[in-house]
Amino acid sequence: MTNYYKYLPLSNEDKKWGLYILNAGCIRTEPSENYPIISHPSDYYFNWNNGRVLDEYQVLYITKGTGIFESDSSKYQSVQAGTVILLFPGERHRYKPNQETGWDEYWIGLKGEIMDNLVENGFFKPENPCLYIGFNEQIFNLFDTIIEKTKTEASGYQPLVSGAALHLLGSLHAALKQNSVEHEDREILVNKARLLFRSNIDKAFSPEQAAEELQVGYSWFRKIFKSYTGLSPGQYCIQLKIEKARTMLSDPNLSVKEIAYTLKFESSFYFSKLFKEKTGITPTAYRQRAMGMQPSPG
Repeated sequence: MTNYYKYLPLSNEDKKWGLYILNAGCIRTEPSENYPIISHPSDYYFNWNNGRVLDEYQVLYITKGTGIFESDSSKYQSVQAGTVILLFPGERHRYKPNQETGWDEYWIGLKGEIMDNLVENGFFKPENPCLYIGFNEQIFNLFDTIIEKTKTEASGYQPLVSGAALHLLGSLHAALKQNSVEHEDREILVNKARLLFRSNIDKAFSPEQAAEELQVGYSWFRKIFKSYTGLSPGQYCIQLKIEKARTMLSDPNLSVKEIAYTLKFESSFYFSKLFKEKTGITPTAYRQRAMGMQPSPG
């Protein structure tokens, strides 16, 4: 990455287009480097203590590193690579990369009634300025296109980069919608899997069978399930069986062997070994404690 930024002249004709670009750039801030660089115009320069208020919108894309952000409408929050930060006119804000990581940022500054309309209709909100999209090649390429076109300022470039900016905003909105749908779909799938495991707790029902019934690949299913629950599907099944075993051990009419058989453990020995690993005591000791009995000697 080569550091670059430019503040653009505007004609009345440019402003009539409905959306126009005021500035654009990309900057790499190395770990422990001062931020921001002091060569920006005074209207744009700020420090963390004072923050800044702009008379324009800005769209920033953090493609590498981590940092922090805060504004009038949004509380302090962490920023990770893959986050788009929206800045709104009249809104005091501040942000900076972490000293340990630095960051790479691409940005455009823009104004116009088209952008005002998008905000007024709730497509973008000051209360939600940090939007995580991950690395999106299309959005990255649009930033790059805008930046490259501003370098030459060829005749008619302003409507061209403004059109690219609108395309960028549309792509951002679409990416956020897609992420939201995928998140909801994945959560529904994980909840279906939980129900499958619970309803088949007394059967030889494997995580692979659950993935097959849900019509998804097992490796992908295992990754998504663990990301939502913190447990692999196999460990989740074991946890369910151990919790069920706790309840069953309160019934003195059920032997440890019967419980192991009912919950489809390989053997009563394996069940007892696993139960002790998960709870710290044997099934027999757990039963004695649950029934208020003294543990057997030895």
